Amino acid sequence: MSVSTTSIEQLTINAIRTLSMDAVQAANSGHPGTPMALAPVAYTLWSNHLNYDPNYPRWAGRDRFVLSCGHASMLIYSLLHLAGVKSKNGGDELSVKIDDIKRFRQLHSPCAGHPESYEVTGIETTTGPLGQGVANSVGMAMAAEYERTRYNRPGHDVFGYDVYAMCSDGDLMEGVACEAASIAGHLKLSNLCWIYDDNHITIEGDTELAFSEDVATRFEGLGWHVVKVADANNLGLLNAAYDSFKATEDKPTLIIVRSIIAWGAPTMANTHGAHGAPLGEAEIAATKEVYGWGYDKFVVPSETTDHFAETMGARGATARTDWEAKFAAYEKAFPAEANEWKQIMSGDLPTEWDAELPEFDANPKGVASRASGGQVLNAIAKSVPSLLGGSADLEPSTKTGLKFPGAGSFLADDHSGRNMHFGIREHAMAAIANGLCLSGYRPFISTFFVFSDYLRPSMRLSAIMGLPVLYIFTHDSIGVGEDGPTHQPVEHLTAIRAIPNIAVFRPGDANEVSQAYKAVMELTDRPSVIVLTRQNLPTLDREKYACASGTTRGGYVLADCGGTPEVILLATGSELSLAVEAFETLKADGVKARLVSMPCAELFEKQDAAYQESVLPSSVVARVAVEAGVRQSWDRYLGFRGRFVGMKGFGASAPAEELFPYFGITVENVVKEAKASIAG
Repeated sequence: MSVSTTSIEQLTINAIRTLSMDAVQAANSGHPGTPMALAPVAYTLWSNHLNYDPNYPRWAGRDRFVLSCGHASMLIYSLLHLAGVKSKNGGDELSVKIDDIKRFRQLHSPCAGHPESYEVTGIETTTGPLGQGVANSVGMAMAAEYERTRYNRPGHDVFGYDVYAMCSDGDLMEGVACEAASIAGHLKLSNLCWIYDDNHITIEGDTELAFSEDVATRFEGLGWHVVKVADANNLGLLNAAYDSFKATEDKPTLIIVRSIIAWGAPTMANTHGAHGAPLGEAEIAATKEVYGWGYDKFVVPSETTDHFAETMGARGATARTDWEAKFAAYEKAFPAEANEWKQIMSGDLPTEWDAELPEFDANPKGVASRASGGQVLNAIAKSVPSLLGGSADLEPSTKTGLKFPGAGSFLADDHSGRNMHFGIREHAMAAIANGLCLSGYRPFISTFFVFSDYLRPSMRLSAIMGLPVLYIFTHDSIGVGEDGPTHQPVEHLTAIRAIPNIAVFRPGDANEVSQAYKAVMELTDRPSVIVLTRQNLPTLDREKYACASGTTRGGYVLADCGGTPEVILLATGSELSLAVEAFETLKADGVKARLVSMPCAELFEKQDAAYQESVLPSSVVARVAVEAGVRQSWDRYLGFRGRFVGMKGFGASAPAEELFPYFGITVENVVKEAKASIAG
């Protein structure tokens, strides 16, 4: 079939629309209206502007595209199919096949209800919870700017790419999006473009029910360049908007596109009914008549795939081969820098990365684990160039600043530093860290443990995607003291341990801190949490007690009675030294006790059954766990006879040394509970 240039554009746009309608209808579930509205917006970007090679979808120099309004997932599945994006670099298999689309939202189909990065090549991040995708895009843009400023050299402009994120009214209502937009504007991330689908529709109805702000004015106030497109179907205006973004060099860009949800549907266009439910067979048939669409369900005219190959495909292939030639010249001129960048992108740790891992001498006074943690973090970061990050305005307290020469800071006028200042924006900080991680880096972020509540949704997505983001939380218990219960986490350890695919470390002295960091760096399939103290912890004498290397197995026998124990004590963090004293008291009283340090239950659960039994023999049912938090996550180890010494409610405002006795977290109470557990 012969078609003109104008009609091939419309044919391709309508192919996106009809695939989306048909897939949602077949699933009897989904969101058809937004893909129908945004098809021309996405088509124009992919066909004319996105620097992307469908045959090499993981090419490092590619532009990134994020569908933050993940409910519109059929938009990206349709694009990936029509553009011929492959499942791996240089492969033949399509990332999204037509049979995958036919099984949209069905078990084992890669075309899930919301886009999942680990399921489909070409999906840069998992989206669905609104606001997360745009916040991730800020991390991607920061990664691109970091590479551009840190690794490019005069005459060798190799690194750097643009990041596009498509978002909805719902995304921009979420607080995480505003936090992320604020920091992006402050940092002047001119390689970042958000495309806002201004369709005035949410699930409940017109946005005027709850949303009446002037979005353009808000973003201008946040330091963004704002462009308005009055009609989502005007390809000329859309092209001009994207050109305006690329011409802007001192701020991120927001393109506000006025669209009609379910555009073309005779009775459902511009209604909230088209947001989250199939249109119905009759409405789809009538809509296809409006589009002039004469093809059967799920049929893709070959002209549309050819068109994408001639536009995005040809442009992307040229861009990639040009980039590869530039990188080859760069590698020859700057081999050290090129090798460092390649090592980062490989995801592997450098040789002897842990050679300078600190070991701490025994010291009864000890050091706060936040302080020893800062020393260990710096020792590792000097050898691991992919490790970068920062805190939510708390670095002087969390001790997470990288202090060695050359670390630098990532600032509005200098994007080359490894210390990032996120401001008091915990949620965006974590979402940005996910974006950095998806870009090849090993980010760490830090705040007080109680404020993990603010960022838990982003942490959960780290776990879903299997991203090795490092969360460093300090001020971990009632040991915070005078700041009182609002700042004293008690349920947080249990809450975070409940998240699947996450490793939570609460080391008990400086050497466990060092070994915990070692274990974290070797975990590449999940996020890790290190929970550290404000107050000093004694550094244990490792000639008297077991070596701290047992930390890397999650739990280990720290001290033993030399035979079958009558009772097992388990402890973490600041309560480990308290449990050591209780062990010595029981020993002096003639009680056969074993002391187990359990800095990371998740790692302990990964050990084989024989090792677990050697540490916690099932025949010993008298047990006491000691932790300045709630009991819930300890029940699997305590059983019916076990006792718990910890918190049952919130804390109080007082010096830390007064709070522990007040709440019964004492040596005497541990000894008492141990003897009671033995007695049954």
